[in-house]
Amino acid sequence: MNAVTWDQRERIMALLAEASADPAVRAVVITATGRGFCAGADLRGGPPARPADERVAGDVARMIRQGAQRFIAAVMDCEKPVIAAVNGTAAGIGAHLAFACDLVIAAESAKFVEVFVRRGIVPDGGGAYLLPRLVGPQRAKELMFFGDALPAAEARAMGLVNRVVGAEELEKTAREWAERLAQGPTRALALTKQLVNASLDSDRAAAFAAEATAQELCMTTRDAQEGVAAFVERRTAEYEGR
Repeated sequence: MNAVTWDQRERIMALLAEASADPAVRAVVITATGRGFCAGADLRGGPPARPADERVAGDVARMIRQGAQRFIAAVMDCEKPVIAAVNGTAAGIGAHLAFACDLVIAAESAKFVEVFVRRGIVPDGGGAYLLPRLVGPQRAKELMFFGDALPAAEARAMGLVNRVVGAEELEKTAREWAERLAQGPTRALALTKQLVNASLDSDRAAAFAAEATAQELCMTTRDAQEGVAAFVERRTAEYEGR
C-alpha cells in the first residue's frame, strides 16, 4: 500500500528540490502503483532511533520536524506546479501528501483517511494546518476526530479533490493536466502558487504587497514579455518557462 519509508521520503524531497532548480522541469506529478497511493509512514530503514524507554523530551518533536513536516513542506515549497494523481487509499501522511499538492486528481476508488486518531495520536505532517484551510475547521475536526475513510466523490464535494475520474483515466488525465501546465508561464505559476499559499496566513496589506512584488518580478521574465507580445499580435503565446 506504498507506506513511505525514510529513504523514499528523502528521495522524493530531493527530486522536488531538483525540479525547482531545473528550468527543463515545468510540472510535477506525484502518483503511485498498486492498490494504494500511500498508506502512511513506514519508519523502518531510517536513522536509528532512541529506544522508547530511553526517549527524552524533544525526541519525537524533532523527528516530526525533520521528517513528516519537511516532507509536506517540500511539496508546498516546490517552485513548479505539483499534481497528485491518487490511485487508491491515501491515509495519514499519504493523505496530507495529496492535500499539500496544488491540484488533486483521484480515481473513483480512491479514499482519504485521517488515520491518526485510530492510533491514539494527533495528526502530523501538517494535517491540522492543511485541512482547516481546505475545508474549514468544523469539517476538518470531523475527519480528524472520527478517522473515517472519505471516498473520492465526497472528498471532491468538500473541496479536497479537483477531479474524480475512472481508474483507467487517472494517468491520462494527470498527464494532460501536467502537459497543460508545462506549456504555461512557469515562473508566473510559481509566483502564483507562493501568493496563494502565503495569503492563507497574511492580512490584506501583506497579501497586496506580496502581489505587487510578485508582479514586478514576473514582468522581468521572458514569458511575460512573450505573453504581452502574443496578445498584441493576436497569436497564441509560446512560453519557455523562463
